Amino acid sequence: MQETRRSVLDAIADEPISGPDLAARLDVSRAAVWKHVEALREAGFEIESDDAGYRLDSVPAYGGEAIEFGLDAPLEVEYHDSLPSTNARAREFAAEGATDVAVVADEQTGGRGRLDRGWVSPPGGIWLSVLCRPDLPPAHAPILTLAAAVAATETAREAGVDARIKWPNDLLVPVADGSENGERKLAGILTEMEGEADRVSWVVIGIGINVGADGLPEGATGLLAHADMVDRRRFVQRLLERFDTLRDDPEAVLPAWREHALTIGQRVRVETSTDELVGEAVDIEFPGSLVVDTDDGPIRVHAGDCEHLRPA
Repeated sequence: MQETRRSVLDAIADEPISGPDLAARLDVSRAAVWKHVEALREAGFEIESDDAGYRLDSVPAYGGEAIEFGLDAPLEVEYHDSLPSTNARAREFAAEGATDVAVVADEQTGGRGRLDRGWVSPPGGIWLSVLCRPDLPPAHAPILTLAAAVAATETAREAGVDARIKWPNDLLVPVADGSENGERKLAGILTEMEGEADRVSWVVIGIGINVGADGLPEGATGLLAHADMVDRRRFVQRLLERFDTLRDDPEAVLPAWREHALTIGQRVRVETSTDELVGEAVDIEFPGSLVVDTDDGPIRVHAGDCEHLRPA
C-alpha cells in the first residue's frame, strides 16, 4: 500500500478528522487527501465524510490493502482474485530485485506442490507466497520452511483448528472419520530459492491452506470443517506476523516445530532420491533434518517424502 494512503487510514481509523487537518498532518494538499480517500473507497474501504471529517467505517473482508491495514510486519501485499501461481508471481518480484513481498490470491489455477505435483487451489482458500532475502547460507534455508509451518500451524490453532506438522512441509488435522491413519491434509508449503555457494539471493515460501470443503481432493480438509468461522484477512495477517518474527529468530523455530509436530514419535517410511527407510521419527535437527531411528541406528534425512505408518 502506498505510504501516504496507509497514513490516511491510520489517521481516520479511530476518530473523524477533517480534510484540512488531515492534509496538514500528512503535509499534502487537500486534493491529494481526496484522491487517496477515493482510491481507498474503490479498494472497498467504507469511509464516511460529514461535518466532523473523514471516518473509517469498515475494512474490506479480503484483499491486499485490507491485509496490509493493521499488519504488524514489514511486508508489502499484492492481491489477485486469480493467479496461475503465487510462487511464480513472487519469483517475478525477485527477478526485479524486490524483497519482503507477500503475493496473495483468492484462487490459483496452476498451483503446484513438491516434485511438481499439482495443488488444487479453489476460490476462497488461503494461497500466498512470501519473498524475502535472508542473510543465510543456502544450506540453512530449510529453516524458513519450518518457520512457515510453525506460523501456519499456530495461526490455525488460534482459529480453533487442531493443526499439526508433518515433515517436511505439510499440515495435517487428526480426525476420527475412518480416513487412512486418521489424518487429513490441511495445508502445504513449497519453498523455492536462488543463491550462490555462500549466500542466498532470494527465497520464496509458498503456503497453501484449505478453507472450505468445495473442490478439495480426497484426503484433504479445510479450516471450516473444524472451526465455525474463519476471518481470512486476520488469518493471513497473523500468519505473516508470526512468520516475520520467526524468520528473525531461527533458534526459536525448532522448539516450536517440535511442540506442534505430528511426525515426531510416529513410525514412518521416508523415500529419498536414492533410498527408502523405515523407523521411528525421533527428532528434528537444524536446519530441518528428520532423525529416524531405524534397525541400523539413527539416520538423518535432509529431504524426502514421509509417510506416517500404522503402529507395527
